[in-house]
Amino acid sequence: MSISYKDSGVDVERGYEAVRLMKEHVKSTYTSGVLGDIGSFGGFFAMPKDIKRPVLVAGTDGVGTKLKYAIISGKHDTIGIDAVAMCVNDIVCQGARPLFFLDYFATGALSPEKVATVVSGIAEGCRQSGAALIGGETAEMPGFYRQGDYDIAGFAVGAVDKKKIINGSTIKPGDVLIGLKSSGIHSNGYSLVRKLFGENIYELNQFNDELGAKTIDVLLTPTRIYVKSILELIKNVSVKGIAHITGGGFIENIPRIFPEGIGCVIDTKSYEVPAVFRVMQKKAELSNEQIYNTFNMGIGMVVCVKKHDVKKAIAQLEATGEQCVVLGKTVKGSGVTLK
Repeated sequence: MSISYKDSGVDVERGYEAVRLMKEHVKSTYTSGVLGDIGSFGGFFAMPKDIKRPVLVAGTDGVGTKLKYAIISGKHDTIGIDAVAMCVNDIVCQGARPLFFLDYFATGALSPEKVATVVSGIAEGCRQSGAALIGGETAEMPGFYRQGDYDIAGFAVGAVDKKKIINGSTIKPGDVLIGLKSSGIHSNGYSLVRKLFGENIYELNQFNDELGAKTIDVLLTPTRIYVKSILELIKNVSVKGIAHITGGGFIENIPRIFPEGIGCVIDTKSYEVPAVFRVMQKKAELSNEQIYNTFNMGIGMVVCVKKHDVKKAIAQLEATGEQCVVLGKTVKGSGVTLK
Protein backbone atom coordinates (compact mmCIF):
# COMPACT_ATOMS: atom_id res chain seq x y z
CA MET A 1 0.00 0.00 0.00
CA SER A 2 1.42 3.37 -1.00
CA ILE A 3 1.53 6.27 1.45
CA SER A 4 1.51 9.77 0.02
CA TYR A 5 2.93 12.98 1.49
CA LYS A 6 -0.68 14.04 2.14
CA ASP A 7 -1.27 10.81 4.08
CA SER A 8 1.60 11.79 6.40
CA GLY A 9 -0.11 15.07 7.24
CA VAL A 10 1.41 17.49 4.73
CA ASP A 11 -0.90 18.86 2.03
CA VAL A 12 1.07 20.83 -0.55
CA GLU A 13 -2.17 22.18 -2.03
CA ARG A 14 -2.79 24.10 1.20
CA GLY A 15 0.64 25.67 0.80
CA TYR A 16 -0.16 26.77 -2.76
CA GLU A 17 -3.45 28.27 -1.58
CA ALA A 18 -1.68 30.13 1.25
CA VAL A 19 0.74 31.70 -1.23
CA ARG A 20 -2.16 32.74 -3.47
CA LEU A 21 -3.98 34.39 -0.56
CA MET A 22 -0.93 36.25 0.76
CA LYS A 23 0.32 37.62 -2.59
CA GLU A 24 -1.72 40.81 -2.38
CA HIS A 25 -0.38 41.57 1.12
CA VAL A 26 3.21 40.88 0.09
CA LYS A 27 3.08 43.06 -3.02
CA SER A 28 1.70 45.98 -0.99
CA THR A 29 5.12 46.25 0.71
CA TYR A 30 7.24 46.40 -2.44
CA THR A 31 9.62 49.32 -2.81
CA SER A 32 11.80 50.46 -5.71
CA GLY A 33 14.60 48.14 -4.59
CA VAL A 34 12.60 44.93 -5.07
CA LEU A 35 13.67 42.81 -8.04
CA GLY A 36 11.60 39.83 -9.11
CA ASP A 37 8.38 38.54 -7.55
CA ILE A 38 7.11 36.20 -4.85
CA GLY A 39 7.79 32.54 -5.57
CA SER A 40 11.47 32.64 -6.47
CA PHE A 41 13.98 30.56 -4.51
CA GLY A 42 15.59 33.74 -3.20
CA GLY A 43 14.52 37.34 -2.75
CA PHE A 44 16.35 40.03 -4.73
CA PHE A 45 16.90 43.60 -3.56
CA ALA A 46 19.02 46.32 -5.16
CA MET A 47 21.23 48.36 -2.86
CA PRO A 48 19.99 51.97 -2.50
CA LYS A 49 21.97 54.42 -4.62
CA ASP A 50 21.68 57.28 -2.12
CA ILE A 51 23.94 55.55 0.42
CA LYS A 52 27.57 56.28 -0.51
CA ARG A 53 29.36 53.65 1.60
CA PRO A 54 26.60 51.21 2.60
CA VAL A 55 27.01 48.96 5.61
CA LEU A 56 24.41 46.23 6.03
CA VAL A 57 22.75 45.86 9.43
CA ALA A 58 20.74 42.70 10.14
CA GLY A 59 18.42 41.57 12.91
CA THR A 60 16.28 38.53 13.62
CA ASP A 61 13.65 37.80 16.27
CA GLY A 62 10.30 36.24 17.06
CA VAL A 63 7.38 37.31 19.21
CA GLY A 64 7.75 34.76 22.00
CA THR A 65 4.79 33.42 23.92
CA LYS A 66 2.64 36.43 23.07
CA LEU A 67 1.62 34.07 20.27
CA LYS A 68 -0.43 32.12 22.83
CA TYR A 69 -2.84 35.02 23.15
CA ALA A 70 -3.23 35.31 19.37
CA ILE A 71 -3.95 31.58 19.18
CA ILE A 72 -6.47 31.30 22.02
CA SER A 73 -8.29 34.48 20.98
CA GLY A 74 -8.34 33.63 17.26
CA LYS A 75 -6.98 37.10 16.50
CA HIS A 76 -4.14 36.67 14.03
CA ASP A 77 -4.03 39.97 12.15
CA THR A 78 -1.66 41.96 14.40
CA ILE A 79 0.89 39.43 15.67
CA GLY A 80 2.83 39.83 12.41
CA ILE A 81 3.34 43.52 13.22
CA ASP A 82 5.16 42.38 16.36
CA ALA A 83 7.43 40.09 14.34
CA VAL A 84 8.48 42.94 12.09
CA ALA A 85 8.77 45.46 14.92
CA MET A 86 11.14 43.33 16.97
CA CYS A 87 13.58 43.22 14.05
CA VAL A 88 13.34 46.67 12.48
CA ASN A 89 13.33 48.53 15.81
CA ASP A 90 16.65 46.83 16.55
CA ILE A 91 18.42 47.71 13.33
CA VAL A 92 17.26 51.34 13.29
CA CYS A 93 19.14 51.75 16.60
CA GLN A 94 22.32 51.71 14.50
CA GLY A 95 20.93 54.39 12.20
CA ALA A 96 20.10 51.83 9.52
CA ARG A 97 17.13 52.15 7.17
CA PRO A 98 15.30 48.81 6.86
CA LEU A 99 15.41 47.52 3.29
CA PHE A 100 13.68 44.16 3.35
CA PHE A 101 12.15 41.53 5.60
CA LEU A 102 11.82 37.73 5.47
CA ASP A 103 9.33 35.76 7.55
CA TYR A 104 9.07 32.18 8.79
CA PHE A 105 5.72 30.59 9.67
CA ALA A 106 5.55 27.03 11.04
CA THR A 107 2.50 25.01 12.07
CA GLY A 108 1.21 21.45 12.38
CA ALA A 109 -1.56 21.61 9.79
CA LEU A 110 -1.61 24.60 7.49
CA SER A 111 -4.70 26.80 7.32
CA PRO A 112 -4.27 28.99 4.23
CA GLU A 113 -6.65 31.63 5.59
CA LYS A 114 -4.85 31.81 8.94
CA VAL A 115 -1.37 32.13 7.46
CA ALA A 116 -2.62 34.78 5.04
CA THR A 117 -4.08 36.73 7.98
CA VAL A 118 -0.79 36.52 9.86
CA VAL A 119 1.06 37.68 6.74
CA SER A 120 -1.34 40.62 6.44
CA GLY A 121 0.02 41.78 9.80
CA ILE A 122 3.59 41.21 8.67
CA ALA A 123 2.85 43.30 5.58
CA GLU A 124 1.40 46.06 7.74
CA GLY A 125 4.57 46.06 9.87
CA CYS A 126 6.66 46.27 6.72
CA ARG A 127 4.64 49.20 5.40
CA GLN A 128 5.00 51.00 8.74
CA SER A 129 8.79 50.57 8.62
CA GLY A 130 9.35 51.03 4.88
CA ALA A 131 10.73 47.50 4.49
CA ALA A 132 9.80 45.26 1.57
CA LEU A 133 8.58 41.73 2.29
CA ILE A 134 10.58 39.86 -0.34
CA GLY A 135 10.25 36.25 0.77
CA GLY A 136 9.68 33.78 3.53
CA GLU A 137 8.97 30.17 4.45
CA THR A 138 5.77 28.38 5.37
CA ALA A 139 6.48 25.05 7.07
CA GLU A 140 3.86 22.39 7.72
CA MET A 141 5.13 20.08 10.48
CA PRO A 142 2.50 17.52 11.55
CA GLY A 143 3.16 15.88 14.90
CA PHE A 144 5.47 18.69 15.98
CA TYR A 145 2.95 21.43 16.79
CA ARG A 146 -0.32 20.91 18.60
CA GLN A 147 -3.49 21.50 16.59
CA GLY A 148 -4.00 25.21 16.04
CA ASP A 149 -0.54 26.20 17.28
CA TYR A 150 1.99 28.01 15.13
CA ASP A 151 5.20 30.00 15.41
CA ILE A 152 6.49 32.99 13.50
CA ALA A 153 9.88 34.63 13.30
CA GLY A 154 11.48 37.23 11.08
CA PHE A 155 14.72 38.57 9.67
CA ALA A 156 15.36 42.15 8.58
CA VAL A 157 18.23 43.75 6.69
CA GLY A 158 18.90 47.48 6.59
CA ALA A 159 21.68 49.75 5.40
CA VAL A 160 23.46 52.81 6.75
CA ASP A 161 26.26 54.96 5.40
CA LYS A 162 29.47 53.97 7.19
CA LYS A 163 30.03 57.58 8.32
CA LYS A 164 26.56 57.73 9.85
CA ILE A 165 26.59 54.56 11.99
CA ILE A 166 25.18 55.20 15.47
CA ASN A 167 27.00 53.11 18.09
CA GLY A 168 27.07 55.17 21.30
CA SER A 169 30.83 55.73 21.16
CA THR A 170 30.54 59.51 21.62
CA ILE A 171 28.26 59.38 24.66
CA LYS A 172 29.65 61.34 27.63
CA PRO A 173 28.48 62.22 31.16
CA GLY A 174 25.80 64.92 31.05
CA ASP A 175 24.09 63.74 27.87
CA VAL A 176 20.31 63.42 28.02
CA LEU A 177 18.12 60.33 27.55
CA ILE A 178 14.78 60.87 25.84
CA GLY A 179 12.17 58.13 26.15
CA LEU A 180 9.69 57.37 23.35
CA LYS A 181 6.49 55.95 24.77
CA SER A 182 5.49 52.38 23.96
CA SER A 183 2.09 51.09 22.85
CA GLY A 184 2.03 48.69 25.80
CA ILE A 185 3.88 45.52 26.76
CA HIS A 186 5.17 45.05 23.19
CA SER A 187 6.55 41.48 22.81
CA ASN A 188 8.68 40.71 25.84
CA GLY A 189 8.00 39.15 29.22
CA TYR A 190 4.96 37.16 28.12
CA SER A 191 5.93 34.01 30.00
CA LEU A 192 5.37 36.08 33.15
CA VAL A 193 2.37 37.89 31.64
CA ARG A 194 0.65 34.56 31.02
CA LYS A 195 1.22 33.47 34.61
CA LEU A 196 -0.30 36.71 35.88
CA PHE A 197 -3.33 36.97 33.56
CA GLY A 198 -3.81 33.29 32.64
CA GLU A 199 -5.18 31.86 29.42
CA ASN A 200 -8.93 31.64 30.11
CA ILE A 201 -10.29 33.37 27.03
CA TYR A 202 -13.68 34.05 28.63
CA GLU A 203 -12.02 35.99 31.45
CA LEU A 204 -9.58 37.71 29.09
CA ASN A 205 -12.47 38.94 26.95
CA GLN A 206 -14.04 40.75 29.92
CA PHE A 207 -13.60 44.48 30.47
CA ASN A 208 -10.92 45.07 33.10
CA ASP A 209 -11.57 48.17 35.21
CA GLU A 210 -7.90 48.46 36.23
CA LEU A 211 -6.74 48.37 32.62
CA GLY A 212 -9.59 50.42 31.20
CA ALA A 213 -10.13 47.89 28.39
CA LYS A 214 -10.67 44.22 27.67
CA THR A 215 -7.64 42.36 29.00
CA ILE A 216 -7.03 40.51 25.72
CA ASP A 217 -6.99 43.78 23.78
CA VAL A 218 -4.31 45.19 26.07
CA LEU A 219 -2.22 42.01 25.87
CA LEU A 220 -2.41 41.83 22.06
CA THR A 221 -1.70 45.51 21.36
CA PRO A 222 1.00 45.34 18.67
CA THR A 223 4.51 46.63 19.23
CA ARG A 224 5.03 50.23 18.15
CA ILE A 225 7.36 50.62 15.17
CA TYR A 226 9.65 53.63 15.58
CA VAL A 227 11.60 53.39 12.33
CA LYS A 228 10.23 56.34 10.36
CA SER A 229 10.32 58.65 13.40
CA ILE A 230 13.91 57.70 14.22
CA LEU A 231 15.08 58.06 10.62
CA GLU A 232 13.58 61.56 10.45
CA LEU A 233 15.18 62.41 13.80
CA ILE A 234 18.69 61.45 12.76
CA LYS A 235 18.36 63.54 9.59
CA ASN A 236 17.80 66.65 11.69
CA VAL A 237 19.50 66.06 15.06
CA SER A 238 22.88 64.65 16.08
CA VAL A 239 21.92 61.42 17.87
CA LYS A 240 24.60 59.73 19.98
CA GLY A 241 22.91 56.44 20.80
CA ILE A 242 19.59 54.60 20.54
CA ALA A 243 18.34 51.71 22.69
CA HIS A 244 15.37 49.49 21.89
CA ILE A 245 13.75 48.54 25.22
CA THR A 246 12.97 44.84 24.91
CA GLY A 247 13.57 41.85 27.20
CA GLY A 248 15.65 43.02 30.16
CA GLY A 249 13.84 46.36 30.27
CA PHE A 250 15.73 49.52 31.23
CA ILE A 251 18.34 47.72 33.30
CA GLU A 252 19.78 45.58 30.52
CA ASN A 253 19.10 47.54 27.35
CA ILE A 254 20.03 51.16 28.06
CA PRO A 255 23.64 50.38 29.10
CA ARG A 256 24.19 48.48 25.84
CA ILE A 257 24.72 51.81 24.07
CA PHE A 258 27.18 53.25 26.62
CA PRO A 259 30.99 53.29 26.33
CA GLU A 260 32.95 51.88 29.27
CA GLY A 261 32.79 54.12 32.33
CA ILE A 262 29.34 55.53 31.55
CA GLY A 263 26.11 54.82 33.41
CA CYS A 264 22.83 56.67 33.77
CA VAL A 265 20.26 57.93 36.25
CA ILE A 266 16.61 57.41 35.31
CA ASP A 267 13.80 59.46 36.84
CA THR A 268 10.96 56.93 37.09
CA LYS A 269 8.59 59.74 38.11
CA SER A 270 9.18 61.68 34.88
CA TYR A 271 6.14 60.07 33.22
CA GLU A 272 3.05 58.07 34.12
CA VAL A 273 3.68 54.35 33.85
CA PRO A 274 0.80 52.64 31.97
CA ALA A 275 -1.67 50.78 34.18
CA VAL A 276 -0.86 47.31 32.85
CA PHE A 277 2.66 47.45 34.31
CA ARG A 278 1.48 48.57 37.74
CA VAL A 279 -1.18 45.86 37.73
CA MET A 280 1.46 43.23 36.90
CA GLN A 281 3.87 44.61 39.50
CA LYS A 282 1.18 44.29 42.15
CA LYS A 283 0.10 40.81 41.05
CA ALA A 284 3.68 39.50 40.96
CA GLU A 285 4.86 41.45 44.02
CA LEU A 286 7.90 42.72 42.12
CA SER A 287 10.28 45.42 43.30
CA ASN A 288 10.88 48.43 41.06
CA GLU A 289 14.25 47.07 40.01
CA GLN A 290 12.74 43.68 39.13
CA ILE A 291 9.95 45.04 36.96
CA TYR A 292 12.20 47.61 35.25
CA ASN A 293 14.50 44.68 34.45
CA THR A 294 11.65 42.74 32.81
CA PHE A 295 9.31 45.09 30.92
CA ASN A 296 9.58 48.31 28.93
CA MET A 297 7.44 50.14 31.54
CA GLY A 298 5.83 52.32 28.88
CA ILE A 299 9.05 53.36 27.10
CA GLY A 300 9.81 51.47 23.89
CA MET A 301 12.88 53.36 22.69
CA VAL A 302 15.50 55.58 24.32
CA VAL A 303 17.49 58.20 22.41
CA CYS A 304 20.66 59.85 23.73
CA VAL A 305 21.50 63.41 22.65
CA LYS A 306 23.52 66.37 23.87
CA LYS A 307 21.76 68.59 26.40
CA HIS A 308 21.43 71.51 23.97
CA ASP A 309 19.74 69.24 21.38
CA VAL A 310 16.93 68.04 23.67
CA LYS A 311 14.25 70.57 22.67
CA LYS A 312 14.97 70.15 18.98
CA ALA A 313 14.90 66.34 19.28
CA ILE A 314 11.61 66.28 21.15
CA ALA A 315 10.00 68.70 18.68
CA GLN A 316 11.14 66.54 15.77
CA LEU A 317 9.89 63.31 17.38
CA GLU A 318 6.54 64.83 18.28
CA ALA A 319 6.17 66.08 14.71
CA THR A 320 6.27 62.44 13.57
CA GLY A 321 3.68 61.30 16.11
CA GLU A 322 5.82 60.17 19.02
CA GLN A 323 5.08 60.92 22.66
CA CYS A 324 8.34 61.74 24.43
CA VAL A 325 9.68 62.33 27.91
CA VAL A 326 13.05 63.45 29.28
CA LEU A 327 13.89 60.21 31.03
CA GLY A 328 17.27 60.85 32.62
CA LYS A 329 20.91 61.63 32.01
CA THR A 330 24.25 59.91 31.63
CA VAL A 331 26.81 59.94 34.45
CA LYS A 332 30.25 58.55 35.23
CA GLY A 333 29.96 54.97 36.43
CA SER A 334 28.05 51.99 35.09
CA GLY A 335 24.58 50.51 34.85
CA VAL A 336 21.22 52.13 35.54
CA THR A 337 20.23 53.92 38.72
CA LEU A 338 16.48 54.29 39.24
CA LYS A 339 15.21 57.19 41.30
